[in-house]
Amino acid sequence: MLLTTMTRKRLIPNLVLILIGLLFIWPMLWLFFASFDAGAPLSVRIPKDFTLDNYRKILSEPMNLRAFLNSFLISFSQSVIVILLSILAAYPLSRFPLKHKGKIMYGMLFLTGLPLTAIMVPVYMVFFSLKINNSLISTTLFLIATALPYSIWMTKNFMDDVPVVLEEAAWIEGAGMLETIRRVILPVIVPGIFVVFIFTFSGSWGNFFVPFILLNSANKFPASVAIYQFFGAFGKIAYGELAAFSLLYTLPIAVFYLLSQKYMSQGFSMSGSVK
Repeated sequence: MLLTTMTRKRLIPNLVLILIGLLFIWPMLWLFFASFDAGAPLSVRIPKDFTLDNYRKILSEPMNLRAFLNSFLISFSQSVIVILLSILAAYPLSRFPLKHKGKIMYGMLFLTGLPLTAIMVPVYMVFFSLKINNSLISTTLFLIATALPYSIWMTKNFMDDVPVVLEEAAWIEGAGMLETIRRVILPVIVPGIFVVFIFTFSGSWGNFFVPFILLNSANKFPASVAIYQFFGAFGKIAYGELAAFSLLYTLPIAVFYLLSQKYMSQGFSMSGSVK
């Protein structure tokens, strides 16, 4: 029976999506199988010699645990501070008729599109001159600065969807600006806050270039830089340990996505937020 025109129109996009999905799933299959394979090759295969030694080696190495801790400290502290600063910066941009507001917003958008590779050399020179390189705190502060423009832009858009009448009701009750933000704005834009948090956390968690340039000590490297040790550092690539490290490295992001999936879907639509 010949396929109808409508069926063909639906079939072709579905086949394309399936193909794209397979392209993404194939590397993940290699990561999963190789992490349990004692002699993992650079090809997808069911483990011939099933073992947990790859995970034992990763979790028993203090430098690896320290790398995961450094990643969490950098990413979590950056995300929290970015959210706080974005809320304080986005509120006047959303509510007050500021002069040149449009230019300010487009300036933030321009800063968002500025590639880090174009500014890392002068940034490193500044850090070296001020003697603040090889510091987790200064590296985190720089990452905060790079994430703020787009985070402010997103937070401002979420605040625009909150009716002003809700704030006016709080003002009638005698609430100040900060109290209005805390009691009225924040409960409504919780989905948006989750979106900004996940966006900032995932960007920091997977950032290799910035900590690789600004940090020199191996005990301060985050996991994104420490994973480089498996690429020939011991004479050959340890595929099994690399796969185990990679799966452990992706676990926090996956957990955050699963826990906040409900809020993120609401954050992109903000439907029903007023209610």
